[in-house]
Amino acid sequence: MNWEVIIKWLPRLAEGAVLTLELVAIAVIAGLILAIPMGIARSSKNLLVRGLPYGYIFFFRGTPLLVQLFLVYYGLAQFDAVRNGPFWPILRDPFWCAVITMTLHTTAYIAEILRGAIQSVPQGEIEAARALGMSRSQAMLRIILPRAARIGLPAYSNEVILMLKASALASTVTLLELTGMARTIIARTYLPVEIFFAAGMFYLVIAYVLVQAFRLLERWLRVDACQGR
Repeated sequence: MNWEVIIKWLPRLAEGAVLTLELVAIAVIAGLILAIPMGIARSSKNLLVRGLPYGYIFFFRGTPLLVQLFLVYYGLAQFDAVRNGPFWPILRDPFWCAVITMTLHTTAYIAEILRGAIQSVPQGEIEAARALGMSRSQAMLRIILPRAARIGLPAYSNEVILMLKASALASTVTLLELTGMARTIIARTYLPVEIFFAAGMFYLVIAYVLVQAFRLLERWLRVDACQGR
């Protein structure tokens, strides 16, 4: 193991790690915002309302993230309307293509996590809210969603870690995040073991920090092993 090479290229790998964190942070936060109304719709008793987001979730959960990334980065550029449209400066940028794809992908998973969490809220708490005179929207905002957040937090933390690892696919569209930076350095040094080992350590440290942060959040919200019950 050539430690001198690893130490030499650590700053460049750190730059890639920062870009990876930006990708993941934007994707999981935007995905959560988009998933809230979708998860509420999926938990509805109305068949039409429940079925509307089903196609979206089915597509993004049923196809690989790499295929989705290629469709956004390479596929949209095939249409003249896209290249001549106002969003072309964004859609030709690999960073924003990766962000859009990862956001759309994780939204589908978070929506299903939220749906399950909403449906796991004890019925007695919902009935108590209605007995106090709360409307459906008030019960959803004050009782159901806060309770569902505690129930779904462990699964959401897993999704964040999965998106961290999935962000490595962004290197396939020329983005120099952590994996892309490692591949660029390997092309110069011809030392794949050392560089990928260092990149793996970066991923491991980031994952460890995220796990500990979510554990602290679970303790603060008093989420127990029974998913918040």
